[in-house]
Amino acid sequence: MAQRADAQRNYARILAVAEQEVAAHGPDASLEQIARVAGVGSATVRRHFPTRQALLEAVSRERIEALRLRAETLAGENSSRDALLKWLGELVAYCVSARGLAAALAYDDSEDPTQNGCAAALEEAAGDLLVRAARDGAVTADVTVADLLSLAVGIALVTQHSPEPAARADRLFQLVVAGVSPRG
Repeated sequence: MAQRADAQRNYARILAVAEQEVAAHGPDASLEQIARVAGVGSATVRRHFPTRQALLEAVSRERIEALRLRAETLAGENSSRDALLKWLGELVAYCVSARGLAAALAYDDSEDPTQNGCAAALEEAAGDLLVRAARDGAVTADVTVADLLSLAVGIALVTQHSPEPAARADRLFQLVVAGVSPRG
């Protein structure tokens, strides 16, 4: 069922304000502040975004799509290891630079990852990269995309208050790379 024109305008306005608020305040941006700035009631925000996770997923949708497309592009590279590591490095960089993205991707082991739209989209996008890298012996066979997403989220979350989060995240990413590579 299509939304009424006013509901579509409210959604677009709420999403635009939410993107600004999440960029400024991270994943804990105030829903009440978003409603106030968007000029709607908090019930309207909750009607469009019933959970904070739904709001973060909507805010992150464009970034997730860019990462999905990047995975497709990298899938054609000669070195499966380099392709996977480039994509994973870009994911970490996105998570560090885009406040709220790491929180949008986070889920614990008790949750169904397919219920997290952002994580599910990235798991699907990176699946071919990982399968190819595992087939080529570039990563151990037991590494999963969920493992890699968890590492990227963890790096982003642990470095978010660092004086230089991008540099710290890159350092930790390089340590992770050494840990997921097969030992020869």
